[in-house]
Amino acid sequence: MQGVLYICHGSRVPGALRESAGLIRSVRDKIDVPLQEVCFLEIAAPDIQQGIASLADKGATRIAIIPVLLLGAGHYYNDIPKTVRQVQQQYPHVHFTYGKPLGVQERLVDVLADRIHEIQAPVTRSTGIILAGRGSRSPQTKRDIEKIASMLEKRINAQSVEPCFLAACEPSFEEVLASALQKKFTHIFIVPYLWFTGFLMRDLKKKIAALHDPTIILCRHMGDHPSMKQALADRVNETLVEEVPLWHLSR
Repeated sequence: MQGVLYICHGSRVPGALRESAGLIRSVRDKIDVPLQEVCFLEIAAPDIQQGIASLADKGATRIAIIPVLLLGAGHYYNDIPKTVRQVQQQYPHVHFTYGKPLGVQERLVDVLADRIHEIQAPVTRSTGIILAGRGSRSPQTKRDIEKIASMLEKRINAQSVEPCFLAACEPSFEEVLASALQKKFTHIFIVPYLWFTGFLMRDLKKKIAALHDPTIILCRHMGDHPSMKQALADRVNETLVEEVPLWHLSR
């Protein structure tokens, strides 16, 4: 019997857990699989081991591992495969396949554009736009965020979209924002490339509020936008038909 295990990052912020759980409930309705469970990579429960055990105990003989992640980095390439491979030794009769993160997609850029349009302020040549990504030690993350910034720039016909990172990568959010303030834009839109709320969104709000500058406007995170739900559902369905073993991606 087929099972699906959604692996979310986990957070100490209750709102982040509620958001991820609510989005996955919507996605589950799009997936024709009887056994579907949610677990967390860290901090929150159930963890990966408990998620796999729950599916196996309910009769799953195949489990599609779905990383609820925007981009591939350390969690995707190392942490999740390592944990699942350790647990799967307890279930030699269960066949595991591994899904992809959402990655760089035009429809996700459309989500960012929608978040900007929600501000109901026109994007002009005097509008500064900063794309704030989570960041990681993976060079691919930096390249992906830079590509997304370029795609967003074309999508909304902006003069420029400057990428920055909230952790682990350069340039930092503080550095790029300081540069934007020197350019005397009429407005500066901060566009978070973050799926769910959490400490990073809280920090962004605090840093922006501390500046007391009404020209700086923080857009909503990507959240439960319909395109996010459909993109995740598509990843699940891909994983159900593609044979991508965990050891192929672990490095």
